[in-house]
Amino acid sequence: MHIFDKSLYPRGLAGLINDQTECALDAGTQNHDVAATLESLELRDAFAPQVIRDLLMAQACQSGLLLLHNCLDRSHMVSQQIDTPTGSFWHGIMHRREGDYSNAKYWFRRVGEHPVFESLALAAHGVCNSLFPDEKNWDPYTYIDCCEAAVRDATPDVPVLGRVARIEWELLFNFSYRRAVES
Repeated sequence: MHIFDKSLYPRGLAGLINDQTECALDAGTQNHDVAATLESLELRDAFAPQVIRDLLMAQACQSGLLLLHNCLDRSHMVSQQIDTPTGSFWHGIMHRREGDYSNAKYWFRRVGEHPVFESLALAAHGVCNSLFPDEKNWDPYTYIDCCEAAVRDATPDVPVLGRVARIEWELLFNFSYRRAVES
């Protein structure tokens, strides 16, 4: 069972993480109140009292927060500047959400095998083992195809896929945060 505890993050970041259980599979509706805060976010202040040791991973957290609040354009601007597998992962999610599925697959090819994939496969299997039968190997391309079909056809799988999208966000955000602050 996957549990996300936002109290593990500094107040400046935790206050920007909503308690929803699903993420949008499409562009969603931008949260304009939080968007303004995210536009002027000073990473050093948001991470305090932790010290940022890897700026790219702190920026990955920022990209993730922007996605969480459906600020896809701004998230895109941030993630495309992060030339790492994690930056490509955030970039791929953004393109998947905007409905550019082939471009999302391109960015996931750049991700390669990410450390988050194993935990994501297990968590997705726990959410719906019929959609995610392999609890050891995550296939981002199949997930992209599932999201595309669900968005296009408004299938009954939308809530399950949205829950998996939230777990994906949580795992990747946690990974990005830990890498940002660890020495």
